[in-house]
Amino acid sequence: MEWTNTIREKGQYVEIITKGVADGKGSLDMAKAIAITMSKNQIKRVLIDQRNVDSVSGGTIDIYQRPKQLKATGVINELKIAEIVNPEHNEFFNFLETVCINSGFEFAIFNDKKSALEWLLKQ
Repeated sequence: MEWTNTIREKGQYVEIITKGVADGKGSLDMAKAIAITMSKNQIKRVLIDQRNVDSVSGGTIDIYQRPKQLKATGVINELKIAEIVNPEHNEFFNFLETVCINSGFEFAIFNDKKSALEWLLKQ
């Protein structure tokens, strides 16, 4: 999985745009980069745009392990994470959303950028 990250709205949030195959290793590598960028810039909101992802891989066990793996990479629970996904990937990402919320993350899945930004930037 490839990604770019950009600080937006004068440091209010980091925007990540991904492409390729969303798999466990790529997601964790991306999480490490997010954690470093956000810590360095003292930003606690991230918008992850996954609409250019070709496919997702991983099963139920992988999703259950993801919050623990995110914490191990330096991603903190105080982050507010909005992900934009294509509707065909909703089932996978909605389950990930539930698991992350149950693990203490402020995490939400959207199918459009406008809704994601409204939620992300709401105080």
